[in-house]
Amino acid sequence: MIKKVKYKFNPKTLRFEEEKFSFSKFIYQKVLPRIAFSAVLGIGLGTAATYYIGSPAERDARNENETLKQQFAVLNENLLKCENELAEIQNRDDNVYRAIFEAKPVSQVERRGGFGGVDRYEIYRGYDNSNTMVETAYKLDVISREIVVQSKSFDEVVDLVKEKEKMLACIPSIRPIATKDFIRFGSPFGMRFHPILHYSRLHAGVDLTAATGTPIYASGSGTVIYSGVQTGYGNVVKINHGYGYMTVYGHCSKLLVETGQKVNRGDVIALVGSTGLSTSPHLHYEVRINNNPVNPINFYKDGLSEEEYQKLLEASKDQNIYEE
Repeated sequence: MIKKVKYKFNPKTLRFEEEKFSFSKFIYQKVLPRIAFSAVLGIGLGTAATYYIGSPAERDARNENETLKQQFAVLNENLLKCENELAEIQNRDDNVYRAIFEAKPVSQVERRGGFGGVDRYEIYRGYDNSNTMVETAYKLDVISREIVVQSKSFDEVVDLVKEKEKMLACIPSIRPIATKDFIRFGSPFGMRFHPILHYSRLHAGVDLTAATGTPIYASGSGTVIYSGVQTGYGNVVKINHGYGYMTVYGHCSKLLVETGQKVNRGDVIALVGSTGLSTSPHLHYEVRINNNPVNPINFYKDGLSEEEYQKLLEASKDQNIYEE
């Protein structure tokens, strides 16, 4: 194999002279420029890649950040739905449930009470998306508090329902004489001339004519506060129903309950008679509210249609016979 020989023109001797290989010259002229170029190119590409593309860790961080942003957006959208649904529940609570039981609505101050103390959102500050995180955390806190307040409000409504059921069971709302045993109305409620005393006075109840021995029913649940003899009433039962209501059952032939006894609506408490200031067998029946007599007919509506109630009301007004 023929060795390649390189010649170089020497301007001093004006001759072509054989060029001898120099390692240091080769390194300086050939290798170093290429290394320098490669280094510069590598640095440039690395800088560009870092700035525009980022390291794998940075790419992962950016992807994770974008994912979190999307998740926060979905979360805030769901929180908005929760706020709207909770607002609807609160509206029904204040304007329907509580209105039925005449209870005060829950104020917005109670529902959205502030959060005192140190900055509870400090751990979310110092990040690119701090505002979003703080806003979301605050919404969660507000909704959580409102749910707790609403839960307590519903507990109160449940108690109101139970109390209302108890109250409805106590209010005197059924007829103390069964329809099958009832003969007619005697004297109605109001000012009437007394056939025995011979002067006008308030007839504080209604007279319900029935045969002697006819069962008399408690018109509401309560406690018997008196069972015995009283002037004018003869044998009488008085029941305290609570909530300011009391009923009186006079002229009984026989008393079947004792003072202090608990009774339920519909219990037989006595039998119809003609004791006291009475001229014939009947029940003198009174309803009192805070010890003030009111027309018992107003409490007769239980179990009656509107038409039946109106007929009963007219019948009670048309009677002028004084049974006492």
